[in-house]
Amino acid sequence: MPMLESLKNKKIMIVVAHPDDELLGLGATFHKLINEYNVETHVVILGEGITSRSETRDVQLWESQLKTHRENIKNAQKAIGYHSTSIYDFPDNRFDSVALLDLVKVVEKEKTQFNPDVIFTHHGGDVNIDHQRTFESVITACRPMQDEKVKIIITFETPSGTEWRSPSDPKHFLPNLFFSVSDEDVDAKIKGMESYEFERRKYPHPRSPEALKIQAQRWGVVIGSYFAEAFCLIRSIN
Repeated sequence: MPMLESLKNKKIMIVVAHPDDELLGLGATFHKLINEYNVETHVVILGEGITSRSETRDVQLWESQLKTHRENIKNAQKAIGYHSTSIYDFPDNRFDSVALLDLVKVVEKEKTQFNPDVIFTHHGGDVNIDHQRTFESVITACRPMQDEKVKIIITFETPSGTEWRSPSDPKHFLPNLFFSVSDEDVDAKIKGMESYEFERRKYPHPRSPEALKIQAQRWGVVIGSYFAEAFCLIRSIN
């Protein structure tokens, strides 16, 4: 059975480090799953975002921007149509200053409350430390014991975080799972991404609208489709 069909009617949880990662990683596929495959979705955003742009972390200094950043999540949610979200305030680009157990506890709590069948999260080899730690927290929280309900774990690339790994690094993103998506799905991803006032960029930045469409075309060419998104299937228990 094709993977998309196997996800039909499933409860899918997306665990990301920052506001906008849910769009960058799987925005088009997300849109397709919601509109065509009757999935129930929940997004968990672990980090506050943007505070790392100061020399030191000062949440009060960024209070106004953080409020706007959280409001932007709602507009991104409307563009894609996902069902619910939980937002946390772990320090931006400083997840390595937090005990991994603290992240794991949050993922476990969210998992218990939402009871997903499938989790999407970051590629574990991203250059961004928060992405790495998010991946580690999901893998730790979903150890495949007898009563573990999460049977499928899928990781995605995050433009401006995955492709900048050193060419000699062994942890490159090597996708083995591809989902063909439509022009409408890609447009929804771009519209959602443009909702993030502090994250959107102009071309040729990887987060620009033009670059996101080029990326979808690039993976589409790989699989003989007009547009696609690429993933790594980390675990699938049948």
